[in-house]
Amino acid sequence: MSFPLSQPTTRSLTGGDLLAQSLKHIGVEVAFGLHGGHLDAFLMGCETVGIRLIDTRHETAAVQAAEGYAKIKGKLGVCFVTANSGFSNGIPGLATALADRSPILCITSSPPLRDAENNSLQGIIDQVVASRPLTKFAHRVTNAEDAPRIVSLAVRTALAGAPGPVLLDFPIDVLFSPVHEKLISWGSISSPLLYAPGPHVEAVKKAVELIQAASRPAVIIGSGAQSKETISHILTLSQTTGIPVFDTQKCTLSSTLAIECKTYGGGAEKLGLLPVLGKPQPDLVLLLGARTGMFLAGRSGALIPPAEKCKLVQVDVDGTEIGRTLPVELGVISDVAQFLDAVNRHLSSSTSHTSNRIDKEWVSAVTRIQSLPSPFASDAPQNPSGLMHPYHALQTLFTHLPKNPILVTDGGECALWARDTAHLCSPSSILKSTGALGFLGNGFGYALGAAVASPDRTVINLHGDGSAGFHFMELDTYARLGLDVITVIVNNHCWGMSSNGQELVYGEKNPKRVISELSPGTRYDVVAGGLGNRAVRVEKVEDIPRAVEGLVSAEKGQGQERRAKCIELVVDRKPTHPVTEVMVGQTEDEGVVVVPYYDNIPRAYYK
Repeated sequence: MSFPLSQPTTRSLTGGDLLAQSLKHIGVEVAFGLHGGHLDAFLMGCETVGIRLIDTRHETAAVQAAEGYAKIKGKLGVCFVTANSGFSNGIPGLATALADRSPILCITSSPPLRDAENNSLQGIIDQVVASRPLTKFAHRVTNAEDAPRIVSLAVRTALAGAPGPVLLDFPIDVLFSPVHEKLISWGSISSPLLYAPGPHVEAVKKAVELIQAASRPAVIIGSGAQSKETISHILTLSQTTGIPVFDTQKCTLSSTLAIECKTYGGGAEKLGLLPVLGKPQPDLVLLLGARTGMFLAGRSGALIPPAEKCKLVQVDVDGTEIGRTLPVELGVISDVAQFLDAVNRHLSSSTSHTSNRIDKEWVSAVTRIQSLPSPFASDAPQNPSGLMHPYHALQTLFTHLPKNPILVTDGGECALWARDTAHLCSPSSILKSTGALGFLGNGFGYALGAAVASPDRTVINLHGDGSAGFHFMELDTYARLGLDVITVIVNNHCWGMSSNGQELVYGEKNPKRVISELSPGTRYDVVAGGLGNRAVRVEKVEDIPRAVEGLVSAEKGQGQERRAKCIELVVDRKPTHPVTEVMVGQTEDEGVVVVPYYDNIPRAYYK
């Protein structure tokens, strides 16, 4: 026997109990989901062993809460969705976890095995077949006694290599069946997890040679380089060499780098400003746990210069990502922490001093870019329309919010404005919801998972009025659980990026905006209040400090319980954020057709 079974006092040990005990044995403390009768044996098992169950108002939010929990906690997130209907609602959560390489385990159920292909209740969709393209591993467990072995396999798969989602389908009869202890298949449920893969010795030597030969090297880290161990090694590399460090959109970065790394340069997009400032681009880029593509300007060369101007070293646990978009000088299949540890040890024993070769003036210039004043800083706080300027509204908001929160940003243009101003509240971590999928609405689940993972920190859950419409009912969940979540709705009465993008493509004189408008009469503060949140609506920048103070200080009075909160900021849809203009690709060149968000194409027969 690999772990002591806990026998329920009033009933026999079931498959649901064994599943719950297997999860408890590997360290699972909490699971997010929505009730369904198919899962009752498992849910009762979780109650018996002390796994905390967090119930949401929608299955998508539950699966994404498990993902948010995994991002903040740095460990496996677990969720549960009931058969077919709940599973179908949970599919978007599997998609975001796969796209963002987040390790989650999704438990679902299905009709009894004997009712396969019988058109039984909630049995139309084969959940294993449907989820395989969206998971690293999906399996239907047909014997209750197999639970420990299959759970172990699923968890190892979720965490090994490039992390990702896995799904286990336990039919209802398997969950409710009594367990025969002598038949239990333990597998490796009690074995420690495997160590992360390390780099090849020759790869380390080659990487050090490239670093020592470069005068303008830069490090870009992604979601695969944000563990505490990795950050520690990055700090060592920075201190030893003076190499500037940047992060990507999908890096859930703690404040450690911003505070402790003297050569931290902010977001990698800042590198795109070098030509504008008359500064040369990097001659070496160390791409660590970050995937090429849209968040690194694709194949344009704007952030990572062409191969003839810049050597690229790409390190990733997933070898298929290396060289996917750009040619590499050196590709290393390795855990980033192990790679950096090996490089640092090699550098410390080297007689060649890398820091002497680096252009220190260039390093100083690139790290100062993040401190350049915003082009909107001199604009009036209230636009001529009478509505708040989005930059000034968020600048003032972040200045007065509690310091060191976990910040979750969702939506289109509002997330861009937040990226420009979020540093004012010194966030401990930032979860940027929109990823390679361009997904909206997942910030509600991320905020829930983050609040449960780190209950001692305030969570700022920021949305536009577009993304707010997806899962606003989760404010009921925040209130019911007494979570310290402040939901911010940046309300400009439209799908901002869509409306402004259409204007860029079709012209200001064309008043037609196709399905990009939202109702100016919607009152998010009223709805939030009805869902048990303290809520306030603000229409003037000068009123924001008092509104924030009123919400936060309300809990400081004697006997006041912690409550979820909501701030609605009514802002103008103008100005268009510069990133929207870049993404749309608007040009004066009459020889091309603008294709929003992708490369433009030449017109046929144009002379």
